[in-house]
Amino acid sequence: MTLPNGPSTPGFMRIFRMLKLIFRPLEYLDDYAQRYGDMIKIGGEKAPPFIYVSNPEAIKEIFTADPELFACGRGNGILRFLLGDNSLILLDGEPHQRQRRLLMPPFHGERLRAYSQLICEITQQVTREWTVGKPLLLRPYMQEITLRVILQAVFGLHQGERYEQLRQQLSSLLESFGSPLSSSMIFFPSLQKDWGQLSPWGHFLRKKQQVKQLIYDEIRERRIEMLEATSLQSSRNDILTLLMLARDEAGEPMTDDELHDELMTLLLAGHETTASGLVWALYWIHHLSEVEDKLRYELDTLGEGAEAMEIARGPYLSAICQETLRIYPILPSTFIRVLKSPMEIAGYHFDTGTALLPSIYLTHQREDLYPQPKRFKPERFLERQYSPYEYLPFGGSHRRCLGSALAQLEMKLVLATIVSKFQMALTDNGSVKPVRRGLTFAPPGNLKMVVTQLRVQKTPVLV
Repeated sequence: MTLPNGPSTPGFMRIFRMLKLIFRPLEYLDDYAQRYGDMIKIGGEKAPPFIYVSNPEAIKEIFTADPELFACGRGNGILRFLLGDNSLILLDGEPHQRQRRLLMPPFHGERLRAYSQLICEITQQVTREWTVGKPLLLRPYMQEITLRVILQAVFGLHQGERYEQLRQQLSSLLESFGSPLSSSMIFFPSLQKDWGQLSPWGHFLRKKQQVKQLIYDEIRERRIEMLEATSLQSSRNDILTLLMLARDEAGEPMTDDELHDELMTLLLAGHETTASGLVWALYWIHHLSEVEDKLRYELDTLGEGAEAMEIARGPYLSAICQETLRIYPILPSTFIRVLKSPMEIAGYHFDTGTALLPSIYLTHQREDLYPQPKRFKPERFLERQYSPYEYLPFGGSHRRCLGSALAQLEMKLVLATIVSKFQMALTDNGSVKPVRRGLTFAPPGNLKMVVTQLRVQKTPVLV
């Protein structure tokens, strides 16, 4: 056999398969995995197939292969309308390597320590209005926290007209794909028709243009500021400034178009995804009382005056975040890798043009790796260390998410700040399933909690 098994769907039925992927994505993936195993072929009758891969050894073959074998930017073309041609996600080869080298420094090392203070402060600001007995829709508050972190850490904007405009316009832009129905526009190009500002696609295009103009205005003003202030490098440490100061091996900076597209990528990838992860984590912590009890014990034993980075290193807090991103990963698959030449993987022969999708969700649901995979159990990550081919919420290899360290730090510190300050309960403690939100899996938007008691907070030393 040269190809894996998969559904043989007549042409007129493919639209129903796509609708199931949009509206019932977990059932779509679980059903196919049960029927066809850990290598699933989709399509391939008239064009190269898509191959879902959840076999860790096969994923290892893909992640450790020569990157030049794959056209990843081509595979991610579905995002071009949103991110722009220069986004790291859409680049391959030397352009991808160049942008990755320029983007990497702000997301590692001592920079994270500086962001830790910001994350704690913003969480305290956003939750200041929470009162005992008042039901709260979780998602808007988590989005507000992650958006403020992005605007302040990435743009260096803390207040002012442009800060407020970006806050409002970005939130509105992201709500363009806030439901499974509106997400259909991404998957069906025929729906991408501008019939005026009241049409879904027309509304999106106008919001996108407004955000684009705000970003270019900020870049232009920042360049002027850099020319006028020789001490800018020491007075600013936001990511936009660091990217504008960065130079490639030829001594060249990023262009305005490159900066815009990378900023859009950071805004969208670092805002929506982290907000979803936080909602899920708060749900699980309060859905399972033993999880909440163990987390509170760990946080309380740190004592008064614990540093933010010390809190973030807490093993059970870390395990909660890892298990949150395992059971319902925000992205169901890594980004697509399209073969530029034939390749043998796990004993199968794949021709040029085949699209490989290492499935994060299906890999994380393997019974042999994660016994009782539908059960939320942070202890898994205290009892075993998983390889990057078994646990991959941020993708892998040279395409691994650059902001993964910041995203994990943000999750930990937001959760620690909230749990330390508030005793909370779900308004409905029933089971919750993910829904589609754009290309991501997200908690339902109507998930609510209520503050039952204010706790005496052990405020961390924010250094």
